[in-house]
Amino acid sequence: MRHALTDEFPEYAEKIQELKQNNPDFAQLAREYHKLNHEIEGLESRNMPISDANFEELKLRRHQLKDQLYKGWLNGQS
Repeated sequence: MRHALTDEFPEYAEKIQELKQNNPDFAQLAREYHKLNHEIEGLESRNMPISDANFEELKLRRHQLKDQLYKGWLNGQS
């Protein structure tokens, strides 16, 4: 399963692009999310050796970033 922001929130695809261009705070968190997601997907696809605890920490951080992006900007609470 893909976890790119536009895959997670397809209904907000245009808003995500707009926020990336116009909101530095959102853009920074989106870059961090993208980098972390890319790392996780790479580990999953190559079956890289990593402890389950470390892998779960990476996935938890990705989830936290996704929540922060959604609650802070995508659903209009900011």
